[in-house]
Amino acid sequence: MADMRMETRITRPELLSPAGDFERLKMCVHYGADAVYLAGTEFGMRASAGNFGPEELPRAISYAHDRGVKVYVTCNTLPREDELPRLPAYLEQLQDAGADGLIIADLGVFSLARKYAPKVPVHISTQLGVVNSETAKMLYDLGATRVVLAREMSLEEIRAFRQNIPAELEIEAFVHGAMCVSFSGRCLLSNYLTGRRDANRGQCAQPCRWKYALMEEKRPGEYFPIGEDNGTFILNSRDMCMIEHLPELLDAGISSLKIEGRMKSAYYAGAVTNAYRHAIDDVLAGREVDPVWIRETEQLSHRPYSTGFYYGQPGQYTADSAYFAGADICAVVEECDAEGNARLTQRNKFCQGDAIELLTRDGAPIPFTADGMAGPDGTPIDATPRAMMEFTMKLPRSCEPLSVLRRLKEDPKRSRT
Repeated sequence: MADMRMETRITRPELLSPAGDFERLKMCVHYGADAVYLAGTEFGMRASAGNFGPEELPRAISYAHDRGVKVYVTCNTLPREDELPRLPAYLEQLQDAGADGLIIADLGVFSLARKYAPKVPVHISTQLGVVNSETAKMLYDLGATRVVLAREMSLEEIRAFRQNIPAELEIEAFVHGAMCVSFSGRCLLSNYLTGRRDANRGQCAQPCRWKYALMEEKRPGEYFPIGEDNGTFILNSRDMCMIEHLPELLDAGISSLKIEGRMKSAYYAGAVTNAYRHAIDDVLAGREVDPVWIRETEQLSHRPYSTGFYYGQPGQYTADSAYFAGADICAVVEECDAEGNARLTQRNKFCQGDAIELLTRDGAPIPFTADGMAGPDGTPIDATPRAMMEFTMKLPRSCEPLSVLRRLKEDPKRSRT
């Protein structure tokens, strides 16, 4: 692991977290994000996320701003000709709502944004595929304030890139989450195989995660496996995890560390933000990253990890495309007094006597045994079988709302490369 005391070029990098809906927004803000990225109901690359309607978006931005957190709105689809007339009003709406940045992948949308939302900074999406300083400087001259780098760039390339662009131009890069098998997400496979779900319009069916087989023309219904030596999921990408390499990322000049996952759960959004918040703070304080935060990334839902393209080819995992998580969320704390008596809302069933953990934003997870559970009327209960049921129980310490109870599973068996 890298020396955590090495000098970095960024005094305090931005931690940028995914907010797919209001619940996930609250978790990201609570657990330490400096900024969140989200989408309205149009022109965003995650069409099936909850997203934010015209009335909800200003409320979401106000909620984040009141807590010192910036909000960037994705406008990173590639709109068709019949969609363009709707863009000016939408961009004006985003400016009026108080967005801190627009994430854009299309030069036409860029041009319209400068005209109809001139007060909002433009961030160039990873979908545009920026890999060299000349492209970045051209975009800067057009008015861009940040580029989200193509995920295929190495750390050495990023370091050289930083030296050759204006000092005011910010660099954002992904540090954690799912990766796409196609270059910077520019993929037609989903559209081709489904006939309607266009990845460049936020509707990807993820056919790169499917299991493929060979069928001979005269033997319909007989499937023959195809694949590499160790599996048939030949297009399946590993997930990225860079929590052990934060000093190198900062030394390369990256301004904003971005977590993928607007489609993931609110628990995931909060817990991964929490892990990176503590790890970044350790690095900035000149400390080794506490191993508990590295362990946290193993508890979260993920495919086998790699370091992306930062140190060369990330490799693939072709045995399957399944996710694994080291822990399942049990409940979210709604309120808690100074003695640890808490009211909670259930997320998954758990029982009296289960070994669980309390996850808060101000320290390592606390293991304890579930005890003293009661229903809303105070009647003792042995389990929480009903979805979203309210209950009370004694926690090992006082904690804030949005703290989480979770149950650990067996240790993760898939290691990072």
